[in-house]
Amino acid sequence: MTTKFDLLAEDGTARRGRITTAHGTIETPAFMPVGTAGTVKAMRPEEVEATGAEIILGNTYHLMLRPGAERVDRLGGLHKFMRWPGPILTDSGGFQVMSLSELRKITEDGVRFRSHIDGSYIDLTPERSIQIQNLLDATITMAFDECTPFPAEHAVAAKSMQLSMRWAKRSSYAFKARAGYGLFGIVQGGVYEDLRAESAGMLQDIGFDGYAVGGLAVGEGQEQMFETLQATTPHLPRARPRYLMGVGKPADIVGAVARGVDMFDCVLPTRSGRTGQAWTWDGPLNLRNAKHRDDANTPLDPTCECPACQKYDRAYVHHLTKAQEVLGLMLLTQHNLWHYQDLMRQLRTAISDGKFQAFHQRFIAKAKGTGG
Repeated sequence: MTTKFDLLAEDGTARRGRITTAHGTIETPAFMPVGTAGTVKAMRPEEVEATGAEIILGNTYHLMLRPGAERVDRLGGLHKFMRWPGPILTDSGGFQVMSLSELRKITEDGVRFRSHIDGSYIDLTPERSIQIQNLLDATITMAFDECTPFPAEHAVAAKSMQLSMRWAKRSSYAFKARAGYGLFGIVQGGVYEDLRAESAGMLQDIGFDGYAVGGLAVGEGQEQMFETLQATTPHLPRARPRYLMGVGKPADIVGAVARGVDMFDCVLPTRSGRTGQAWTWDGPLNLRNAKHRDDANTPLDPTCECPACQKYDRAYVHHLTKAQEVLGLMLLTQHNLWHYQDLMRQLRTAISDGKFQAFHQRFIAKAKGTGG
């Protein structure tokens, strides 16, 4: 194992930990802002850092197409290229390839797909995915997998999971172990408990620095996602971090923490910022709504200490949003990322203090009361 994970506290199945890497430490539970193409949209790196984020996510698929992994390597690696000194986790590209159903062909060797940029044919194998992530200088590399679509019959999910496990072994052989750099395996198996347990066992036989749960948040709904997590996390090693990929809304995150998950990523806070939505402790706000146009006395969230809430009011952000001014989406994105990091800070404190269950109950009650 090349990264270190310390489990600092547990409250029920909720966990408080710390990951030590070559590029710094990550306090968990942790949320990773998504910087797909070498930038967290509408944010400068120093602004992302100011929210409290310690790790961000980059994407193999997008970066291999533009500007190219070899070019990023020549320019000093992704940390230097995008001016983010902290840890970076790179998605293997498997999820994006799944979404290209009209443009790709999956074989035992890997995936051949057509670039959405120029239509050229590209082969992506487990070995090439790991090589790209190494060229990017990813702190945490993800094994290459096939993200099983939803819905999928048991036999289809089993075949997909078994292919991902063979690719996971090839990914582990291709990974260049270095001090402070880690490789995470990805549990697949759709919504089937037996397949998830089998996948988790196969990954542990290979041995990884951390274990991700993939193939969720793809249409199955929150209840089924929680049921699948509940059935999966007991099969994962207690001494390694657990990462739920592509999740999610604040309620999804809190529920997943309750089921033993340590790490999250999602485009939701940044995407919401670009579509006029602010996440608050009283639920989401639609800043396009006319009721905000004369509200010159209320910030986006009165309890929030982010610069957007400290300096601007809802009336102004409403105006910016309706006028499609870039500043509006910048302020909303900044606030949303700050809110997500504040949520993670409160989760860590609640677990450390042995008060997670009370926090969870209050959160659920408030979410129901606001319709959120």
